[in-house]
Amino acid sequence: MTQAVPMVEIWRGDFLESAHSGHAVVCDDSGQIVEAWGDPEAIVLPRSSAKMIQALPLITSGAAEAAGLTSEHLALACASHNGAAIHTTRVEGWLKARDLSDAALRCGPQVPDDRPAREAMICAHESPCQIHNNCSGKHAGFLTLAQHLDAGPEYVDADHPVQKACLDAFESKTGESSPGFGIDGCSAPNFATSLTGMARAMAHFAAAPTDSAEAQLHQAMRQHPDLVAGEKRSCTELMRAMDGKVAIKTGAEAFFIAILPEQKLGVALKIVDGTTRASECAIAAILVKLGVLAPDHPATRKRMNAPITNRRDIQTGWIKPSAALA
Repeated sequence: MTQAVPMVEIWRGDFLESAHSGHAVVCDDSGQIVEAWGDPEAIVLPRSSAKMIQALPLITSGAAEAAGLTSEHLALACASHNGAAIHTTRVEGWLKARDLSDAALRCGPQVPDDRPAREAMICAHESPCQIHNNCSGKHAGFLTLAQHLDAGPEYVDADHPVQKACLDAFESKTGESSPGFGIDGCSAPNFATSLTGMARAMAHFAAAPTDSAEAQLHQAMRQHPDLVAGEKRSCTELMRAMDGKVAIKTGAEAFFIAILPEQKLGVALKIVDGTTRASECAIAAILVKLGVLAPDHPATRKRMNAPITNRRDIQTGWIKPSAALA
């Protein structure tokens, strides 16, 4: 098996202090590998980078149209959001429109990552609800699909019709039979595939007709980058930096995907040690390499070739892509 390759370096002065290795694949619209680093056949759990695949049955079943869902709803279905008011008010409204409450969710409560929302909650002596969970939009989509299918409330069970539909979509788009699943942080199954399978799926999204379910989802992500993640987050800032021409999505444990509609390319990336700073640097480097992200944009420089400073604001080093990605 091909080994992971060094992708990101941490320099302190003249010394290479740390290095992060990983695997990455770029596929074209025929599903063929255009470029790869490390092991293209590495088996991975794409975590939240798979949310747009998990949202496909919401559209293809007719549930989204029947429920009158908008592009904002679809962006939230693909989101790992900050729990800011722009996210939670929309999810709460979505649930109310379906005659559902926070109790119907199965993602669990989470303290918001959004600082104003978190501080307001602390000052009010309130506890977080499930709508504050970064995956609450995806789960609102699951519930909408479950209602449409007249299925039971335990929609995160692997044998539930919702998750069976997600598996069918996942295997169809990756072009592979999944070897199994792990339970994600939000309690839903997260299906495994090869890294090439995931890149192939993203290329399928990129090349899909403009009226397709795939296109509706990546268009929603590109139209509403603030709903996909939130302020100061890499997904939001980098999509804005590319003028909404590319959809990107992070996943836990240093996973990342990119959907490039104009180039009809899909990207999948995994940093093996699970470090987010490395996955953000690596995906930025690949997007620069593919010509869709400006290397000198502030959002790029925040993550790639970015200075590292200490508590006195003295620069002590750099985080930068390795020679393999440069």
